[in-house]
Amino acid sequence: MNYHVDATDDEVEAAVTRYLALRTSIEEEGGDWGALADCFTEDAVWCDVAWGRVEGRENIAAFLREAMVGVDTQNPIDFWAADGPRVMVKWRQIFPGATKADGRPYEQSAVTTLIYAGDGLFSYEEDLMNMAHCVEDITASGWMPGDGFNMPPASPDRDFDPAPRP
Repeated sequence: MNYHVDATDDEVEAAVTRYLALRTSIEEEGGDWGALADCFTEDAVWCDVAWGRVEGRENIAAFLREAMVGVDTQNPIDFWAADGPRVMVKWRQIFPGATKADGRPYEQSAVTTLIYAGDGLFSYEEDLMNMAHCVEDITASGWMPGDGFNMPPASPDRDFDPAPRP
């Protein structure tokens, strides 16, 4: 995988800004999560912490539409940083409703890695989160997914190689 895309910092920043704005808009407005796939190349790879590896823009759009049904968490962005085409986005997943005894929300730390491919698009996304912490918070908070929620596969493909398979 070529991590040395000839792109300016401004070009990478514009792509990240577009991606984050779309992600935030979809979350806040209850929009179509599949639209986020428009930020990726046709042969992009997405590695989700629960759902595993998904390849191809159309498959990513379908995966997002399936995976996000009934999920009403808030996912604020704390910050992002780039090193050439490699981008890291630090965010949190916050369960709505219940709070801890100290008044803080039930939330988990998460990180997304993106690889910029040029032309305003990314070729890779990998989302990481401590799933033990997530399950502990689901149990403690009593959070329940909404109608239509789809469980992730029992044995997802955990290959996180950024290169698409032949």
